[in-house]
Amino acid sequence: MKTGEKLYTQHADHTEWMSKLKFYADEITLMKGRLGELASKNNQSDVLAQVEHFQNQLVVQKNNIDELAHTIKVDESSLEKEVNKNPVAVDHREMPSHAGEKVAIDAFEKNFNELRAEFKTFAAKWM
Repeated sequence: MKTGEKLYTQHADHTEWMSKLKFYADEITLMKGRLGELASKNNQSDVLAQVEHFQNQLVVQKNNIDELAHTIKVDESSLEKEVNKNPVAVDHREMPSHAGEKVAIDAFEKNFNELRAEFKTFAAKWM
């Protein structure tokens, strides 16, 4: 198991992850809009129950995004403190691995993509 990673590698990971999280937050906004359209066009109880299910899931996923973004910001702040503390040879120094964050991002993406696929199937049926 890897115990350390270069500072610049971790910073690049943070930048990539924050970009992904912004993309998923934008996706949530779009999906909420489509849910609103679906709810206004279909007043059947089974459709409205599914709309509510997806609304709840989108709230959960938005909370997950917020938590992941916070963790990444805290991690990035640690990197900045390390650089400011000793800016010499920054490109050669390592920080403890942030494998846990990578696992969390990967799990979030898997769950979100499954939710999006389920939502697309639902929306295609009722649009």
